Amino acid sequence: MEERKIFGISWNVFLLGIVSFLNDMSSEMIAPIVPTYLTDILGVGKAASGSIMGLIESLSSLFKVVFGYVSDLFRKRKIFVALGYLLSTISKGALAFTRSWWDFLTLRVLDRVGKGIRTAPRDALIAESSEKGKSGKSFGFHRMMDTLGAVAGPLVAMGLLAFLKSYPLERAYRHVFLLSAIPGTIGVLIVLFLVKDKGEEVKKKIKGISALKSRNLRMFLVIVALAALGRYSYAFTLWKAKELGYSVLQGLGFYAVFNAIYALSAYPIGYYSDKVSKKAVITVGFGVAALASLLFAYSKSLSMLLLAFVFYGVYIAIEDTIPRAYMADLAGEFEKGTVIGAYHTVFGIFVFPASVIVGYLWQTYSLKVGFIYAATVNLLAMLLMASLVKD
Repeated sequence: MEERKIFGISWNVFLLGIVSFLNDMSSEMIAPIVPTYLTDILGVGKAASGSIMGLIESLSSLFKVVFGYVSDLFRKRKIFVALGYLLSTISKGALAFTRSWWDFLTLRVLDRVGKGIRTAPRDALIAESSEKGKSGKSFGFHRMMDTLGAVAGPLVAMGLLAFLKSYPLERAYRHVFLLSAIPGTIGVLIVLFLVKDKGEEVKKKIKGISALKSRNLRMFLVIVALAALGRYSYAFTLWKAKELGYSVLQGLGFYAVFNAIYALSAYPIGYYSDKVSKKAVITVGFGVAALASLLFAYSKSLSMLLLAFVFYGVYIAIEDTIPRAYMADLAGEFEKGTVIGAYHTVFGIFVFPASVIVGYLWQTYSLKVGFIYAATVNLLAMLLMASLVKD
C-alpha cells in the first residue's frame, strides 16, 4: 500500500517537520535572549561567553554518531527521537530556575545531549521515509519547517517581553524560559503517538564496503571540519547588533529576519539540489558564508546589517540542509544513521573552537576581526570543495 503523501512528501516527513517546527519555536523563544541573559544577568565575560556558546553548540554532535550507529543496529529511530526531544524540552523550561553560569551551562549541555540523541536517528528516518533521489526535497521541507519555528519563536518572545515589560528584565526572561516548554511538549507527544518507525521496513544488507571508507566522503568530512572552524555561534550576530546600538528587542527583530530568510530558502534549495549537483550547492554555500561574515565585519548602517542577516540566513539554509542529504545519498541502506551521525560529529567537534576563536579575537582585537577570520576560513573551504570533492 502506497504511503500517504502531503505536499509531495511522505506523511512521516510531514509530521517530523511539524515536530521540528514546535521544537524550534521552543528553542528560538529563548535563543535570542540567551546571549544577553548570559552577559548581563549572569555576568559572564566576553571570551567566556563565546566559549560557553561554542561548547553548547558543539557538545550535541559528540553523541550523534553514537546514537546514529545504535539506531542502525536496532533499526529503531523513533525512541531516540522522542527521548532527545524530551530532554531538550525539560532543559529549556528549567532555565527559569538558573542562578549561576554553572546552572546555565549544565542545562544547556542537557539540551545539546538531547539534540545529539535525536538528530542522526531523525535524519535517517527522514531519508528512509523519502522517495529515492528526492532526499534533498525531504530535508529541505524539514529544514523549512524547523526554521519557520525559528521565525515564530523570536516573534512569540517579542510579544511575551512586550507583555511582561512591567516586570524586572530578569523575571521576564525567566517567564519566557518556562513558557518555552509548552510547544516542545506537544512535539514529543506527536513523535510518540503519530510518527512511525521505518527502520524495520528497510532491508538490512551488511556489506564489507562502507561509505565511510570512500575517499570522496572522507575528503568531504575534512572540508566540513575546516568550514566548521568558521561557523561562529549565532550569538555573535546579536552581539554585533548590540555593538551598533540596537536594543535586545530590535535584536530579536534582526534574528527573526534571519530565520525568515533561512526558512524561505531551505525548501527551494533542497528541491533544486535534487535537480543539480549537491556538491555545487554546498560549494556556493561556503562562498555565501564568507560574504555574510564580511558584511557583519564592516556593517555600520541598518541596510548593511540587514543584508548581512539575509546572506547569513541563505548560508545556514544551504549548509544545514544539503550536506545531510548528500551524506544520505552516499550511505548504504544499512548505515544511514551512522554516516549522517559521522557528519554531525565531525561538524560538532570543530564548531566549538570556532566560537572560542572568534570570542578571543573579539576580546583581544574587535568583533570585526573575528568575522574576517570566519570569512577567510569559509573561502578556503569553498576552494577546496570545488577542487577536491567529486560529484
